[in-house]
Formats: sequence, structure tokens, C-alpha cells
Amino acid sequence: ADNLSDVLKKLKITTTDSTADSLEGCLDCLLQALAQTNMETSEKIQKSGVLQVFASLLTPQSSCTAKVANIIAEVARNEFMRNPCVEADLIPPLVQLLNCKDQEVLLQTGRALGNICYDSHEGRNAVDHAGGAHIVVDHIRSLCSKTDPASEKLLTVFCGMLMNYSNENDTLQSQLINMGVIPTLVKLLGIHCQNAALTEMCLVAFGNLAELESSKEQFAYTNIAEELVKLFKKQTEHDKKEMIFEVLAPLAENDVIKLQLVEAGLVECLLEVVQKTVDSDKEEDIAELKTASDLMVLLLLGDESMQKLFEGGKGSVFQRVLSWIPSNSHQLQLAGALAIANFARNDGNCIHMVDNGIVQKLMDLLDRHVEDGNVTVQHAALSALRNLAIPVVNKAKMLSAGVAEAVLKFLRSEMPPVQFKLLGTLRMLIDAQAEAAEQLGKNVKLVERLVEWCEAKDHAGVMGESNRLLSALIRHSKSKDVIRTIVQSGGIKHLVTMATSEHVIMQNEALVALALIAALELVTAEKDLENAQLVQILHRLLSDDRSAPEIKYNSMVLICALIGSEPLQKEVQSMAFLEVVSKLRSHENKTVAQQASLTEQRLAVES
Repeated sequence: ADNLSDVLKKLKITTTDSTADSLEGCLDCLLQALAQTNMETSEKIQKSGVLQVFASLLTPQSSCTAKVANIIAEVARNEFMRNPCVEADLIPPLVQLLNCKDQEVLLQTGRALGNICYDSHEGRNAVDHAGGAHIVVDHIRSLCSKTDPASEKLLTVFCGMLMNYSNENDTLQSQLINMGVIPTLVKLLGIHCQNAALTEMCLVAFGNLAELESSKEQFAYTNIAEELVKLFKKQTEHDKKEMIFEVLAPLAENDVIKLQLVEAGLVECLLEVVQKTVDSDKEEDIAELKTASDLMVLLLLGDESMQKLFEGGKGSVFQRVLSWIPSNSHQLQLAGALAIANFARNDGNCIHMVDNGIVQKLMDLLDRHVEDGNVTVQHAALSALRNLAIPVVNKAKMLSAGVAEAVLKFLRSEMPPVQFKLLGTLRMLIDAQAEAAEQLGKNVKLVERLVEWCEAKDHAGVMGESNRLLSALIRHSKSKDVIRTIVQSGGIKHLVTMATSEHVIMQNEALVALALIAALELVTAEKDLENAQLVQILHRLLSDDRSAPEIKYNSMVLICALIGSEPLQKEVQSMAFLEVVSKLRSHENKTVAQQASLTEQRLAVES
């Protein structure tokens, strides 16, 4: 320790007036001390004030430059030393050294800058200010095609420096992207794929950059998909595969890259991973199975990549994914159901799948999860059924297969995501299916649960879907029994509230359902309609200039029906409806104007 103090004192004197040999001796001592006790030695270096002296030693002419840069790289491995390095003004001379030709100087300078930038806002700012990143990117470009060990070592250090410089910093990542670093790094990966250290640095750099939207557009113009798939096929170690997965996941969010990955053969790799890991209970295999199957589902979110893999329902990938649904792995069941939901994004695919027995597979899966089931699997299977129920020709087939009954088993669920999908599936199934709508609309348990969920203030989605299903049951069944069931369960007030929704489509659905109630069961419902202040709401909708034409039209149709009830007619007369309606006779929409004339005549007769 005393020896170290002497060296530090000597260094301060030596730099001003010395021979190169005595300086070299001091620097060697420091490097030796750092190799033995890095942290302690770094503290002493900081206290001694030698850091300030180093700035003057960082000159291209000096034979000691590489050693000084090496010492800085070593001390900057300690977090507490990074700021002092910046404050000692070491960054500008280090960045200047990036312009020299000496490989050892470049290597140690790259290390020093990389370590100072690691998790240090001040370090990164100083390097940015001195223009360091630009010079490093240029070096990587010019060294890119060289495969000798010294060049590869330098490339590894420079990639690491850029990684530390831009890690988790959107502004600096954007700067690197604008400098065109992405095509260079992709090229680098292709040329040096045999070099593990360099490949790893590239992957971490990609992982950093791939999160940014602007980077994905640049990646899409390179052959990154091909390079990553090629690299993935070579890997046997879990950690290496995991690193590639971490780059693939953000990149696969881009639809162009999704298709490139599919064309490069990623799907086959993923299916192989699933096959190898599905029966294992090792933690790393379970993690790999999840990552691979999740990525598979992500690839199916792109329309082109999805259609390519569907191959008219004959695709081997589609068939393999189907085989996941009856699997015993929850992860595969989930991925299989989500994949079906993604394949079910156009009518052609949906019709093909329903005709080929997918519905039964999904119902069997749901059956396995009724009691204390896996919520994510329930949600995914219901999502798939909902999508499959969209084409008109599928509805009757799915109803006769018993889908409504299978879905109703989840009425007891307390999980909002499951409730939401359950409601959406039923609503899709009964669209224009009068018989099914009547059957469900007379199901007291269902209607009571809907009324309860119409008050789920914490879950807007569930509340909205419950209202829409209540309305749909009336609109599609046009059944007095259904209306009576809804009245008895207290559903009327929710339909009236729905007429004030901010969504025109929901307002409209509510008004049409209320008009049917008024036409078919006015006496049964009049008390509830009165208590819910329907007449006042209709007055407000007709008076409001912002109401859509169809809202005005359906509100007038409803008014005409309501005056068949004495108490409601009195309410209509007590509010100046005639005045509001007569103004609408000159409405720019012809249908609204005609309905206004008819409504005005009806109101005049009744008064």
C-alpha cells in the first residue's frame, strides 16, 4: 500500500518532468495493483488527484497512451469512478484518440469509453458532446469485413461501447439509428457469426435498438430475419437461444418483419423447440416452451404471415398448432387457442375451420377448464369462438354444436376478461338468430347476471357488452317473453341509460330495443320506463344538435310508440316535444325530416 502511495506521488511529479521509462514503470505498477485489488486501488487513485494528470498523458504521440487508457478502463469498472473520470475531463482526449491508427490504443480507448458510459448519464452525455459515437460507428463500418482476430477483438469492444452508450436511452438509440448503425450491425452478424463474443455483442445491441419503432423500419430493409434464424438453428445452449428470442420478440411486432421471419423458416425452429421442451419439467425448458409458443402467436398477428401459414387450412403449421389444443400443457393450450383466434381473422378461414371440426376441440378445451380452470386459457378459447362466430353461415352451425351451452357454463366466472369474452361470443352467436336469441332471452339466470354486470362500473368493457347483449336479445328475438324476462329482472333502466352512451352504435341498439319493448309490451314496461326518465332523455337527444341522424330518427319512432301509454303520453305532452320535432322537419337528412313530419302529426292528434 505504501508502495502504491509512492507510485501515485511519483506519477504526479513524473508527468511534468520525466523520462518515458520511469513513467512506464509507474503505470505498470498501477495496472498490477488494479489487477489485484481493483476497488481499493481505484479509491486511492481518485483521492490522489492523478486522474487529472491522465488527461495530459492521453496523446497520440506518447508511447504510454495505451497503458493510461487501460488504467482508465480498469478504474471505470467501478460505478463510483465514472463521474470522477468525466469531471477530470478525460472524455475529450479519449474521443480524440479514436482517430489514431494504433490497434492497442484503439482497443483500450474503446474499453475506457465503454466502461465510463456504463449506466452513467454523465458519461454518455460527455461522449455524445465530444462526438464519440460517430467515430466508433465509422470504425465498425470500416472494420466490418475483416475477420482477423485483432479486428474482431476491436469490433467486439466497439460494439460493447455503443451498447453501453445507448442502453435504455431512447435519444441516443435514435441517434445511432440515424447514423445508420443497424445495416452495419446486421452485416457484421452475418460475417462474424462464428465469433461467439462478437455475436453476443451484436445481439445485445439489437435488443437495445429493436424496442424503438424507427429501428423496426430500418431492420425491415436488412436481412436480419435470415441472419437471426440462421444463428438460432446453430444454438444448443438455452442462454444463447434466450438472447436471440429477446431480439426476435420486439422485431416480430413489425408486420413486414413477421413475414420475413416466416419466410426465413423461424416457424419450423419454433415448432422444433416446442416438440423438444413440451414434456420437460426443467425450468429452462418450460421458459423456452413459453417463449417459442408466444412468439408463434405473435407471428400470426400479421395478416400476410398468418395467411401464409394457414395455407387454406392445409398448412402443416396450422395442423401442428391444432394439435396443441388437446395437449396437457396449459401454455400450449393457451397458445393453440390464441393461434386459432388469430387464424380466425377473415370469413374464409373461419368458415373452413368451423367446417373442419375446430369448434368441438375448443369446447372440449373449455370443458377441461370449467372448475377452477386456467383463466388465460378460458379467455383465449372464448376469443377463438367469438371470432369463429362472426361469419353468418357459422352461427347456426355453432349453435347446433352446443356452443351457447358450453359458454354459459362460465356465467359464474368472477374474472372480467372471461366475462367480457363470454358476452361477446353470445352476442355474435345470436346475431339474426331469432330462435337462439329467444331461448337465451328467456334464460332467467343469464338475464339476471347481465343486469348485475350492467352495473360493473369498474369494468367498462363488461358493462358495455352486458348492455349490448341485453339489447341484442330483444332486437333479434322480437319476443314478448324475452321482454317480460328482462323487465322482471330489472333490465329496463340499463337500456334507457345505454341510450345516452357516448358510442352512437350503442345508443342506436338501445333505442331500437326500447322501440320494440314499447311496441310489444308497453304496459308491462311503462312503470320502469317512467322511473328511468326515458321521455326526458328522448327530449334531450332530439334537442341536441350533436345527436347523429339515426339517433334522432329512432328517438322519434320511440316517442310515437310511447304515447300509447297514458302516463308516458302525459309526460310527452308536458314537455315541448312538438316544438323540437317541428324544427326537425327541415333537417338535412331526408329520413329524419320525413319521420319528423309523421311524429308531428301523431303528437298533434294525441294532444
